[in-house]
Amino acid sequence: MELIEDFQAARPRLLSLAHRLLGSLHDAEDAVQTTWLRARTADWAAVGNPEAWFTTVTARLCLDQLRARDRRGELPLLADSIPDVQLAADEEFLRRADVSRALLVLLGRLTPAQRVAYVLHDLFAVPFDRIATVLDTAPANAKKLASRARLRLREPAAESRETAGHARIVDAFLAAARGGDIDRLIELMAPEVVRTVDLGLLPEGAASEVRGARPVAEETRYFADRVRASVPLLVNGGPGAVIAPGGHPLACLRFEIADGRITRIAITRFRPSDSVRRVPVRP
Repeated sequence: MELIEDFQAARPRLLSLAHRLLGSLHDAEDAVQTTWLRARTADWAAVGNPEAWFTTVTARLCLDQLRARDRRGELPLLADSIPDVQLAADEEFLRRADVSRALLVLLGRLTPAQRVAYVLHDLFAVPFDRIATVLDTAPANAKKLASRARLRLREPAAESRETAGHARIVDAFLAAARGGDIDRLIELMAPEVVRTVDLGLLPEGAASEVRGARPVAEETRYFADRVRASVPLLVNGGPGAVIAPGGHPLACLRFEIADGRITRIAITRFRPSDSVRRVPVRP
């Protein structure tokens, strides 16, 4: 009974950890289940710290899976390549557990070791000596890996006021689109605004290009789910957002802005070569 009680107490935390490491609720549940199977064959009476044992085993399983993906040259799956049931489960877990959509997108840019070191230390407060055990390295190296990950993830240190101002406009646009505020959307766009989108991202019969503030504003009603799954980020150095249902990237939005209003919105399929970063701190 002691093992069962220890595992049930640790399971929510383990699932949260594995989800952030693997980016998928399905994969996280598999990792946690494998941890349970290993615990059942362990000499549990000799385990002095059950929480540490569970965390170490789960993190190692996740690291092995991340490295296997890396060796196979697997690219992160785009949202439309994931079964609908799994995508819905990921989205529901992301919202219920209050997981940062932006962070999940950005974590995909890290190496497996960097991701494990960062998530364990910065998100779950695991000390570096235990992280070193997971990574099979020295504590000093584990600390360096977390530091490098932090540098890749943190907000840009020096951005112009223009970039920060443009980011505020993108925030306002997404907020208005989520709320269905057509009048506010029109205010944020130039009258002659142009919206373009890759054909593969559109339902059959939809236009690849729309012109005019009102038509662009009104069509957001038909893409409410994608708007809700969008997170503001710098995309290839400019103001933008990433549509990421369940934390899985699908498309990038790039905004061109002049005189405080949006003049162009380009929606393109997310590519591994796309550079995504957090928006700058507002001055």
